[in-house]
Amino acid sequence: MESTTFDWRCSKTWKQSAKNTAWCLLGCAIGDFGTILYFQLTKIPFPVLGIMILAIINGLITSIILETIILIKQNFSFSNALRTALGMSFISMISMEVAMNLTDYLLTGGAILTWWVVPLMLIVGFLTPWPYNYWRLKKFGVACH
Repeated sequence: MESTTFDWRCSKTWKQSAKNTAWCLLGCAIGDFGTILYFQLTKIPFPVLGIMILAIINGLITSIILETIILIKQNFSFSNALRTALGMSFISMISMEVAMNLTDYLLTGGAILTWWVVPLMLIVGFLTPWPYNYWRLKKFGVACH
């Protein structure tokens, strides 16, 4: 029986998976931060958990939109770009969103953007799915761009 070991030391794959993760983070952060900021500025009374759930949903939506645009710029047809964006790893996107919002919740009480929490949310949001994205890219050659 042949035993293969997985190589976690490929710098080329780490760089590519970091790029993929950063694009996903940008897409997620636009919708997530936009939602939190909207409720923070308008002071609309809404439960923190509700705001955070909306932020996660909007983050997923804006990530899919951004990925679709990126793929169209790489000469995908709209339908193929959208299908590819929708087929991306939701495990990665959801883990990123949950990590970002959990960080916000633990540090501020939730649904509050401050100058010091945003960088921490982005760092945690990037680091959480990055190893998974590396593994997925290395093992299956699957990336979103």
